[in-house]
Amino acid sequence: MITEESRGEAVVRLDGVRKEYGETTALNGVSLEIRAGEAVAVMGPSGCGKSTFLNMIAGLDRPTGGTVVVHGENVGELNEKGLALYRRRRIGMIFQFFNLVDDLSALDNVALAAQLTGTPARQARRRALELFDELGVADRRNAYPCLLYTDEPTGALDSRSGEQVMDLLLDLNQIGQTLILVTHDERLAKRCASRLVEFADGRVKGEHTLEPSA
Repeated sequence: MITEESRGEAVVRLDGVRKEYGETTALNGVSLEIRAGEAVAVMGPSGCGKSTFLNMIAGLDRPTGGTVVVHGENVGELNEKGLALYRRRRIGMIFQFFNLVDDLSALDNVALAAQLTGTPARQARRRALELFDELGVADRRNAYPCLLYTDEPTGALDSRSGEQVMDLLLDLNQIGQTLILVTHDERLAKRCASRLVEFADGRVKGEHTLEPSA
């Protein structure tokens, strides 16, 4: 949890990060800093490096060059066991492709994420139920997941559900949660983020402050 003392400290630092896949350069010297408690939207055309950028921070891929430091840990230097522990303890992700356990219900999938970080099973299940109620999907808690593809957190949702997700993201940020939103949706960015970072051709094209919108 972000405290008043830690708010504003850099929790993510990328310094000259490159990522190459064969002859393709996905990231080309990206340097960026994200501070505790910020809500940062990352936007740009398809293939500009947004997803690769997120994968670097999440420890799902390693940089070809440069450094990625999150909460003081150099992610690129962690071994596979270290990366697994890092992802469990430091990172929460809403994937573009929903990565769910097929033989667990939706409720159990949500509770499982908390249990992997050491939360007791009963407490994890209680919090999962609270989240289902907040999102208005309590009737789906015993459903089993299907594979759903989406470009951004609200991309596959109707307007009402999308608004609820935005409200939840805002609430999380207001209590100190640091958010990185990779999206094509300008409305999501303007509603939930305080800073916009634009990518193009594997580089940071520009960034600017966003004014809060209703």
